[in-house]
Amino acid sequence: MTRNIRAAVPADAESIFELVNELADYERLSHMVTGTSEDLAKSIEAGHCWAYVCEVADEVVGYALGFRTYSTFLMKQGTWLEDLYVRQKDRGQGHGKALLTYIRDEAVARGDGRLEWSVLDWNESSIEFYCRMGADLLPDWRICRMTL
Repeated sequence: MTRNIRAAVPADAESIFELVNELADYERLSHMVTGTSEDLAKSIEAGHCWAYVCEVADEVVGYALGFRTYSTFLMKQGTWLEDLYVRQKDRGQGHGKALLTYIRDEAVARGDGRLEWSVLDWNESSIEFYCRMGADLLPDWRICRMTL
């Protein structure tokens, strides 16, 4: 198996959006997906977010998507990983680890102070995966959101 991780381009938006919908189904949040693949393509093109795809045999089997952040405590930029997803049938082959390692290495190369993301509290397999990868779960923090 040859795995290829590369920066996504707007033409990848349809494949990524399909995976976004699979992720929403997995997280029981399909009702919250209101955007389109066209919206995603525009966001990638405008630089509002970055995305990487993991391909096997020219098929997108996973993706990572995020954006830049800033920490006033560190006085450094950081990276927020909004999504990390690998298709169910392609899990257990190292694709998620490869994507997360790639994102981490990119953040280190930029001199970022942090790589952060959230995980649903019921998603034990992902929590275990992130802990194996060296992540710390922050028990004192909760995400606040205003949907506008």
